[in-house]
Amino acid sequence: MLRIVTLSLQVSIAAVGIAALLGLPLGALLAVARFPGRQALIIGLNALMGLPPVVAGLLVYLLLSRSGLLGSLGLLFTPGAMVLAQAVLIMPILAALSRQVLEGLWEEYAEQLRSFGAGPCRAVPTLLWDGRFALLTVLLAGFGRASAEVGAVMIVGGNIEGFTRMMTTAIALETSKGDLPLALALGLVLMAIVLGVNAAAQGLRDAAARSAG
Repeated sequence: MLRIVTLSLQVSIAAVGIAALLGLPLGALLAVARFPGRQALIIGLNALMGLPPVVAGLLVYLLLSRSGLLGSLGLLFTPGAMVLAQAVLIMPILAALSRQVLEGLWEEYAEQLRSFGAGPCRAVPTLLWDGRFALLTVLLAGFGRASAEVGAVMIVGGNIEGFTRMMTTAIALETSKGDLPLALALGLVLMAIVLGVNAAAQGLRDAAARSAG
C-alpha cells in the first residue's frame, strides 16, 4: 500500500507543478492583456475545465503511442505518462481559475503598475506574487482533480502492479475484485491526504493574514 500511496502523491504533485508552470502565467496574462481572440481563448479554457478524463487520457495515449509524435520517448505505460495526462487535464482548470482570481487584483493595481510603465508581460509576475496566497485555492482545486483521477491514468498507465498502480486505480480494481476492505482503506487514505493538504494550505493563508494584519 505504501508504494501505491507514494506513487499517487508523486504523480499528482508533479502534474500540478507542471500544470501550474503553464496555467498560472497563462491565467495571469489573460487577466491583464487585451488581444484579438482573448474571449475565445477564455471560453475554450472554461470549456476544457469539464474535459472528460478518458478523452484526455486518449489524447495523451495517441501522442505517446508508437505512431504518435512523442512515441520515440517510450513513456507510454510509465508514471511519466500519468503525470502528462493529469497535467493536460488540470492545466485548463488552473488557467481559468487563476484568471478569475487575478482579474480582481489587476483592477486594483492596474493604474499603479501602468504609472511605473509596466506592460502586461511585466505585470504578470507581480500579480502572481501578490496573489500567491489566493492562488493556493486554485492549486488545491488542481490537486484535488489530479488525486481523484482514474480514467486518464488507467489508459496511459495501464494500472501495472508495482509500477503504475495508483490509489484511485487500485480502489477501482479492488472493488471490482470484491476486496472492499482494501478499497475502503485506500479511499480513507486518499481522503486523509486531501484533507491534510487543504488544512496545511488554510494554515498558510491564516498565517499570511495575521502577518499582514
